[in-house]
Amino acid sequence: MEDCKKNNIKYFELPIAFDAIAIVVNPKNDWLKEVTVDDLKKMWEPSAQGKITKWSQINPKWPDQAIKLYGPGSDSGTFDYFTEAIVGKSKASRGDYTASEDDNVIVQGVASDKFALGYFGLSYAAENKSKINIVGLIGGDKSPKKGAAVLPSKETVENGSYFPLARPIFIYVSRAAAERKEVQDFVRFYLGEGTKLVSEVGYIALPASTYKLATARFDAGTTGSVFAGAGSKIGVTVADLLSGK
Repeated sequence: MEDCKKNNIKYFELPIAFDAIAIVVNPKNDWLKEVTVDDLKKMWEPSAQGKITKWSQINPKWPDQAIKLYGPGSDSGTFDYFTEAIVGKSKASRGDYTASEDDNVIVQGVASDKFALGYFGLSYAAENKSKINIVGLIGGDKSPKKGAAVLPSKETVENGSYFPLARPIFIYVSRAAAERKEVQDFVRFYLGEGTKLVSEVGYIALPASTYKLATARFDAGTTGSVFAGAGSKIGVTVADLLSGK
């Protein structure tokens, strides 16, 4: 967005889906049914490397056993979003964990170790729920469900209560390109018939009314972002932002 501003490029920002990250543990883990953002930060922040090595160091009620961490590699968008949401800075993470771009490696690692914890996309976690357990997330002071653990689901991602590990995904179209009929047709297909394919690629579809608002914004020629800086607004939905609430 900053590059567009610097180069005086006007663009359309169009939401197309929701994405969410699930925190997962081994089915034999009987102490972690829910976890706070603060505890996740203690596990994953760069300063934890080589220092926070046992569960009991995070919470004295937890086992005095080595914690084995699994997650995406540093080239992953999931890694970027997780570190920004949990640690507070994109790509800020301890390096002494098992990193893989293959979610199956993370699943197998967590499934084979009682003291393991990992994270990856919700869709893949749901596909493997017989092998791993998904942990409820307590989002902290900024969460709409302050103090309450929330499991990721279609409903909790849509209503914003699974906080802060859920986010909308967008496509961006330059205004200059949008003057071409084939681009206009593509965008309208993307926000119409194309939305039926969202679940097939592992994301959660937006409500139909939200796609209509996005299409209306495109048809009206309204450029710019309504989402920049709005990620931490409590209780604000994609539809609220598009409609100017």
